[in-house]
Amino acid sequence: MREETNALSNWSLDNIPLDSIDHALVENREDLFYLVVAASFVEIASDLYTDNLAKYFEGDHEVVDWLVNRWQVEEIRHGRSLRAYARHAWPDFDWESAYSGFFAEYSHLCTLDQFEPTRGLEMVARCVVETGTATLYQTLAQQTEEPVLAGIATRIRADEINHYKHFYRYFRKYNAINPAGRLRIFSAIRRRLFEARQDDAVCALWHAYLIRNPAANAGKPQFRALCTQLGRQVRQHYPITMAARMLLKPLSLPAGLARTVEGPVAKLTALVLRH
Repeated sequence: MREETNALSNWSLDNIPLDSIDHALVENREDLFYLVVAASFVEIASDLYTDNLAKYFEGDHEVVDWLVNRWQVEEIRHGRSLRAYARHAWPDFDWESAYSGFFAEYSHLCTLDQFEPTRGLEMVARCVVETGTATLYQTLAQQTEEPVLAGIATRIRADEINHYKHFYRYFRKYNAINPAGRLRIFSAIRRRLFEARQDDAVCALWHAYLIRNPAANAGKPQFRALCTQLGRQVRQHYPITMAARMLLKPLSLPAGLARTVEGPVAKLTALVLRH
């Protein structure tokens, strides 16, 4: 598999011109605030999920080595970059307190029970997750007019597409040994797609919301309204066709059939985004 080797794939926090942030373009953008902060929480806590994945794939040295030494490193880089941006763009927000609350809850969500019954199907699930992250960062890059944030989102998107390619290759490796069949693969895609709308993102948004709005209470209508508003704004820029094609790829459908079902899958993706 050929990886992306352009400059977007080789970057670090030192490459981000945080002092050049145009604060006028972000300081009053509630949508950008929540998207950046929530993403920073989930990304920077990726070591929890990496540990579980490494246990699940124990014995496959190639996969475990890539998860620990590449995937985890890049995910944490994403989180630290977004955290640095959040601290510069919204300096009054107590990121550490919000993250502490998030981590305490999120650490209980990351368990081996969440994984698919076979390694091949778990790789399918990971392709779904990477589809979600790649398309989310593309959306973020298009949703903001602030150049520094757009640059960060574009770089992270490139990483996430590379991650998708790895998980897809590992899926093919496992599926060649123990074929799952298209029905089981589709079920794994559908299951993870619907799960993706909850858990991680909602947990992260909730703890960011609690610190930004100290008087907020669990289940408060204002938080639900915020999530609805964020979903509406994300849908305006979301690359649904790109998501549909990435989701369909593990099914290895004939070209004609893939084109036929791409529309319904795009509609299903749009439906998930509405909830």
